[in-house]
Amino acid sequence: MATSVNSAFTEFNRDIVNLLKERTDKARASRDWLYTQLNGLDSKEDSDFPFKYEAQHINYGSFERRTKIRELDDVDLMFCFTANGATYTKYNTNYYQINTPNAGQRLKNLSDSDILNSRKVVKKVKNSLSQIGQYKSAELHSRGEAATLSLTSYEWVFDIVPCFYTDTGLYLIPDGNGDWKPTDPRIDQQRVTKANQNNKSLVLQLIRTLKYWNRHNSTHTISSYLFENIVINFVNSKNEINDYNDINIRDFFSYLSSAILSSVYDPKDLQGDLNNYSFSEKLAISKKADWAYEKAKEAVYAELTEMDQKKSINFWREIFGDEFPIYG
Repeated sequence: MATSVNSAFTEFNRDIVNLLKERTDKARASRDWLYTQLNGLDSKEDSDFPFKYEAQHINYGSFERRTKIRELDDVDLMFCFTANGATYTKYNTNYYQINTPNAGQRLKNLSDSDILNSRKVVKKVKNSLSQIGQYKSAELHSRGEAATLSLTSYEWVFDIVPCFYTDTGLYLIPDGNGDWKPTDPRIDQQRVTKANQNNKSLVLQLIRTLKYWNRHNSTHTISSYLFENIVINFVNSKNEINDYNDINIRDFFSYLSSAILSSVYDPKDLQGDLNNYSFSEKLAISKKADWAYEKAKEAVYAELTEMDQKKSINFWREIFGDEFPIYG
């Protein structure tokens, strides 16, 4: 229970929204341990595992960007292989092939007619994971882009995306169909870090709190990556955000009601429009955002004008649900 809106949000974020520091620290340590295990696979006898490019491994995803909310269910990493004589051909923005006529035998073994098959690479990673200690199970990711590893000691899984680093600075990752597509998650990391640093370090918490609303209280749950980009676009649309995130949350709902009806472009300039929802879905989200905005306006008015903390907290409970603290 809380006696002020500020303390209510502090309690809500601490106890419901944010990852527990103990589990975050454990996840980072276990990820480091996993890298050590993965890095040793190419030296195991008869493994035929492609040679690693250790300097270009990369952590990515909402856990790395510190925008993930409870519960911790997955940790993403990109495991980089050396080209070992392979070259690539770009056919369009999102379609690449990796050519292996002059590559080492380990990549040739995963190729069809001297074209590296990304599905075979992912499967090779998946099958090799059984050699890792604490192994519980490994599966292919539903989109065919990653191998998903479950270890006996942890409640989260690791999504391991094989990749190659190119001379343009882009990474090539599996596209789920046997070919390769480009990405650079460092751009997403830099974007959210810059927004947070430029706005009093409030943005990471703003994203996490709003992600809770999106997951539990919106009409249609917006995909996490799209939603995060909408929040950052909102932040970047303002000269500066308010010192209090309840005000920023109110203003975001107003922004979302119109932003969801428009295109939201990939900041990496690789995926084009991220907003692939149907018009009826967009309209439903817009209407729910409008509803949340009106409730948030009432909450802020009750807090700042009527000086009624209890009334304001009750409005926020309508928006965020029963997990939001009760006044008292």
